[in-house]
Formats: sequence, structure tokens, C-alpha cells
Amino acid sequence: MHMEETVLVTGGTGFVASHIILQLLADGAIVRATVRSLNNKAKVQPLLDLQTRYPGRLELFEADLLKDGSFDAAMAGCSVVYHVASPFKLPEKIKDGQTEMVDPALKGCRNVLMSINRTRSVARVVMTSTIGAIFGDYIDVYAMRNRTLSEDYFNTTSNVKNNPYHYSKVLAEKEAWKMNGKQSRWSLVTINPGMILGPSITPASESGSLFLLDEMFKGYFFYGMPDLSLACVDVREVAAAHIRAARNPDAHGRYIVAEDHTRTFVEIAGFARRVHAKPYLLPSWQIPNGVVRVIGPLFGLTQEYMSNHLGIRFALDNRRSQSELGIVYRPIGDTIADHYRSWAAPRDAARL
Repeated sequence: MHMEETVLVTGGTGFVASHIILQLLADGAIVRATVRSLNNKAKVQPLLDLQTRYPGRLELFEADLLKDGSFDAAMAGCSVVYHVASPFKLPEKIKDGQTEMVDPALKGCRNVLMSINRTRSVARVVMTSTIGAIFGDYIDVYAMRNRTLSEDYFNTTSNVKNNPYHYSKVLAEKEAWKMNGKQSRWSLVTINPGMILGPSITPASESGSLFLLDEMFKGYFFYGMPDLSLACVDVREVAAAHIRAARNPDAHGRYIVAEDHTRTFVEIAGFARRVHAKPYLLPSWQIPNGVVRVIGPLFGLTQEYMSNHLGIRFALDNRRSQSELGIVYRPIGDTIADHYRSWAAPRDAARL
């Protein structure tokens, strides 16, 4: 139990942050959480439910990533700050990479860390980054030692036009390390997860990872999927990694939190087929690369993108997350099943 600690979680209504909050409350912490608007009932309701479940232990504050000093009040008296707030959208959902991705991630990081610099009680900062801050295109991993993704690298190929989400996280993480290096009071750890899947506490989440499987579960890809793969991780392991990074004084640097190899979309669909109410909606066929190259441009895929991603699998070095943070990765089939049940529950309820 950690009854004595008072901590702040930014972006409290998000997919990952809400799981961090739940695990902290279950372990006895006093939690502050920031949200963009307390008036957005759909987003805030799950946190209000947690307030009822853990009376007097969760306090909500409004804060804006782009507003100076916005996090000062929420942070006062906290020993740990979990900086999770940052927008995540899939590339095809982004109209303006600078204003939608880069500005909130980079300026938000600066604003939160400037508040930390003003708040003398904060000793530890755990920041949510992504494996996308380590590589941009999948082919980048082939240039790494043993063709294995490791924490030693930073993404150098993404920019505001090409994969602006990854680019925003590179800039934010580098800025965090730079600001951390200019002082000695608070220490920094970053968590770099893969594609985060699993049950959602906040059904109103706009996380890109939820949107991607949403399309698959609806049957948009019943005809088949290209040979594209994902490095996956359960949201509950990601939340646990944040908390253990905060509490282990020896934790340092960056931690890849993901399975040790990528999985194809067809493979992921195979796990979902075991629990899906309409398994025939899920793709069971991998579209040959030659066909994808012909039809890909019709779906907005450039030849360069296809060359840099199609058929490319890679290993991930997640050993530090296991040995230093004690993360035990649950079977991917369990994660996909829980993800599907969480996705289906509100739809089933709406039909009743």
C-alpha cells in the first residue's frame, strides 16, 4: 500500500491515464487528475464513478496543455507526476499535423515540466512516450543492431507531414530529457509502449489504437488485410509500468513496453474471431503484396509507405521492462478478447 503518496495524472480521461488512475487508487494512493473540461460528462463520468468507488481519494482539475501555469494547482503537494496527456490520432485522421499533434505534445510537455520546476514537492516524473519515438517507418528498425528495436535509438525519419504523431512524440520526449538535464531535483523516466490494446474504462476515448480495432470489429476489412503488423501491448501492463517506474528508485531512462515481436493484422483478427459475435466479419486472408501495391494508392497509400512497411516484421527488446519494472506480459489472446468485450458492451446495451 502507498497511502502516503499524492500523485498527479495528466489527461485523466484518456485510455492509458484512466487505467493508471484505477491502479493507483486500488493501491491506496491519493490521486489528482487533470481533464480538459469538467463539463464533458461523457468523458468525465468514468472518473466520477471512480470518485464514488474510492471516496475522498480522487480529485479532478481542469487544465489546458497549451495554457501556461494550467497545471500548477493540480500539482501542488504531489510527489510524482505521470504526464500522460497528449493527443493520439491515426495519420489519416490528421488534417494539420502542427496544430493537432505537435503543438499540444511539445508545448504541453513544456508547460507541465515548467509547473514541475515550480513545484518543489515533485521528485519523480513518469512520461508516456511511444515506440514511435524510437522509429518512424518499420524499415528503420532494419538499420538497428540485430534488426531489433531498442531504447538506444530515436526516430529520425518522421516529420510534421510524414507521421506527425510519431514526430510530436519525438519532439516532446527530447524536450523532456533536455529540461530534466537542466536541474537535479526531479528525475525522469519515459514509458515507450507499442500499440495499446485492451479494455477501455473511458468509452468516449478518441485514442487511435481503439479506432483501429473498431474498424476491424465492424467488418470494414472482411475481404482481407495487407501484410502489415503491429507491436502490441495490453493497457493494463502499460499502466503498471508507469506506476512501477515511479516507485522503483533504480528505474531510469526509457522503457519499451510491448511484446517482443510484431503481429500481423490477420493474426490479431484470428484471436478476435474466437470471441466476436460475427466472426465472419473479420479478415482471414492476407492480401498479396503485389495486389496491395496496385490498389494501395486508391486508399491513400504511397509506394514509399508500402515499401517501408509491407511485410516488415521486427523484434523488440523489452527485457528492461521485465527485469527492472517486473512487467509480465499476458497472452495477446486475452488482451484481444477483453478489448472486444469492452468494445461490444455499449453496443449490446444500446440494442436492449
